[in-house]
Amino acid sequence: MAVARKRKSAEKVRSAEVEPVAIDGPSLDALTLPEASQRYEFSEQAGHLLRKAYQRHTAIFQKLSPDPQMTSVQLCVLCALAEQGPASLTTLGRATAVDPATMRGVVERLRDRGFVALSPDQADRRKVLVSLTDIGAESVARSVANAGEITRLTLQGLSVAEQVALTYLLKKISADN
Repeated sequence: MAVARKRKSAEKVRSAEVEPVAIDGPSLDALTLPEASQRYEFSEQAGHLLRKAYQRHTAIFQKLSPDPQMTSVQLCVLCALAEQGPASLTTLGRATAVDPATMRGVVERLRDRGFVALSPDQADRRKVLVSLTDIGAESVARSVANAGEITRLTLQGLSVAEQVALTYLLKKISADN
């Protein structure tokens, strides 16, 4: 049922007509996709621009993080555990959009620092449950206190409308299809 809704939604997006919108900033010409005959400009590609924006966010995160060894992915995992409680590696990966191989390394590093504990799942002994320790919960509380400022600085220079639009568009392009 959900798959059918997603397909219909994707079909609507593909078939939707786009009306021109007045924007502040670069001209619409700078935002159009290149024709096959035009020169490929890597610096104008969505992937390159997303990577640069992520680098900016990561630098701000590292500067304002109360724990200089904490990465944004590690904090994301800790926040997921704080919100949903103990979880398997697979469940954590789905909740945080982290692939299984990366999740294993992230959890091992968090375990080594005492932020999480691992235990066998009582219902399925083949699974390992990851749970937040008291030290991990304290780290989440300290880090989350700065999260709003990190986001504010990441989006600095954008109007409120642009911030809302960017967030909406990022959610849209990162949604599961």
